[in-house]
Amino acid sequence: MDLDLRKLRYFVAVAEHRHFGRAAEQLYIAQPVLSRQIRAFEQEMECTLLVRSTRSVELTDAGKRLYEEAQRILATVASAVRSVHDVDRGVQRLVVAFCSGLYVSEALRAFSSRHPEVETDVVPVRWWEQDAPLRDGRAHVAYLRRPFDHSDLRIIPIGHETRVVCMPAAHPLASRQELTSADLGGERMLDAPTRRTSSLEEKFELIASGQGIALVPLSVARSYSRPDLVHIPVTDAPSVENCLAVLADRREKVLSDFLEIATATLRATT
Repeated sequence: MDLDLRKLRYFVAVAEHRHFGRAAEQLYIAQPVLSRQIRAFEQEMECTLLVRSTRSVELTDAGKRLYEEAQRILATVASAVRSVHDVDRGVQRLVVAFCSGLYVSEALRAFSSRHPEVETDVVPVRWWEQDAPLRDGRAHVAYLRRPFDHSDLRIIPIGHETRVVCMPAAHPLASRQELTSADLGGERMLDAPTRRTSSLEEKFELIASGQGIALVPLSVARSYSRPDLVHIPVTDAPSVENCLAVLADRREKVLSDFLEIATATLRATT
């Protein structure tokens, strides 16, 4: 089948709002029209994507997978369109992907001061597919945390950071200054094997509501500070390696210059 991008965008709006009325308002179309388009899309996909009730809209397992894929597909299409426009306008652009909590602003400022003719942009990455923006063309270079699929990538180590445990402020261990892995032995961990969340905001909301705890890099904890959560060092938790990554066969002069500048800048701030 040919994927209808317009219907895909409609589906994403419903998936994000979990409500046909609010999604229709965002899309500037009538709710009955949106409902018909989604039903037609499900028929084209030959599977049920949404479970509707009088009060809510929930995603099926197939719908959840399509929602994940749709974000990548739509971002790739937008990137391709922008790239075509850049060529038409004679614009040179460098796009940097980055993980939550990792900051590339200083490296971009240093690069732009030497290459003011190059327009720069950033793309946030999801933790379960960090290398995806490099492989699908949305980004030229990425500032990531290991582990990820590093096949066909050139990796430049930047530094290491510690991991802390994130837990509710009312947790019995929340007053401790530091913990060990043994202290957390009986706790429910919110990680990929037990429950994969679609965003850090969702993960921290689950933690705050008492549904588990999680080990996160220190930079993530600092970026998502909130009064109902605490972050405590875990002394024997393995550290996380941060690195720059780029497709191994990319050797453009502008990209090489950015890697040189970013490596020095990011190592100095790690």
